[in-house]
Amino acid sequence: MATREVAAALARAEDVFRRRPTAAHSADAPATAAWSGGVRMLTRHARGLEVATDLPVEFGGAGDGVSPGWLMRAGLAACTATSIVMTAAREGLELSVLDVRADSLSDNRGVLAMCGEDGAPVDAAPLELSISVTIGAERAEAERLRDLVDRARLCSPLLVLVERAAPLSIKVDVV
Repeated sequence: MATREVAAALARAEDVFRRRPTAAHSADAPATAAWSGGVRMLTRHARGLEVATDLPVEFGGAGDGVSPGWLMRAGLAACTATSIVMTAAREGLELSVLDVRADSLSDNRGVLAMCGEDGAPVDAAPLELSISVTIGAERAEAERLRDLVDRARLCSPLLVLVERAAPLSIKVDVV
C-alpha cells in the first residue's frame, strides 16, 4: 500500500472511532502455543499461520528454530516500525528507508530459576531492551524524522507494553 492509501485508511478508521469510540475496542487475535516435544512449540494464529520455536542446544533444544524471546524482539521491532510508517503516512511523509532493530541483554540464570551471588532469584526478564531506528525521507530534516519516531513510539502497542507493563492474568485448566 502506498503512503496515500495508508493515510486514507487511517483517516477512515479515525473518523469511525471519533464517532463511535467503542468501535475502537477489539479483542486481539489469540496466539495459541502447542507443545511439539522437547522444548519445541508450534504457535498458531486464528487464520492458520504457524510459527515454530525452539531453544538453543544449551537449553535442551535442537537449536534449529527461533526462540520465543527472539519472536518477542521481532514483534517489538515490527510493531515499532509499523507505528513509524503509520505516523509518517498520516503526515504525508514518504519514507525512503526504515529499519528497526530490537536488541536485549539477558541473564540466562533467570530462565533456570537460579539465584545470583546475593542469594536472590535472578529475574527471567531481559536486563535491557533497546530499539535502533534507521530512517530516511527525501526533503525531511533529521530533527523532523527524530520527532516522528518519538511520537510514533507512543502509538506502538508493543513498545508501550514493554515501557509500562499491562496487567496480566493467568488461567490454568488441568486435564
